[in-house]
Amino acid sequence: MAKKDIFLKKGFTLVDSAKPDFELLALKFNRNVPDPKFDIPTLKGCSDGLTIIRSPQCPYSVKNVEEILGTAKLMGIKANLIELKTAEAAQKSPCAFGTFCIIYNGKIISHHPISNTRFQNIMEKEQ
Repeated sequence: MAKKDIFLKKGFTLVDSAKPDFELLALKFNRNVPDPKFDIPTLKGCSDGLTIIRSPQCPYSVKNVEEILGTAKLMGIKANLIELKTAEAAQKSPCAFGTFCIIYNGKIISHHPISNTRFQNIMEKEQ
């Protein structure tokens, strides 16, 4: 991914941001049109155990998620996998990344795909 500096040099401007470190840049052709915004819904139904939200966008996430679900089972953690199959579903994700998110007891613990080892390290700190 290119750094944002190249886009800023080409006239893009920062129009919105979302936690933890997402920035939305836009190149507007019409100044009268409202700026695009992140539209991130609140977390609903993700307050108990582990919830993994993913799309088939990245083939590596399939293997990683299967390993994470196996580790969660070994740790006695209730786990739920939500597969995003449409653009609308991705737009309703509680993460700005849109196509991947891991939530543990109502708290987002990863905004992007991670390895099983990284998941284990996070869970050791959480429990």
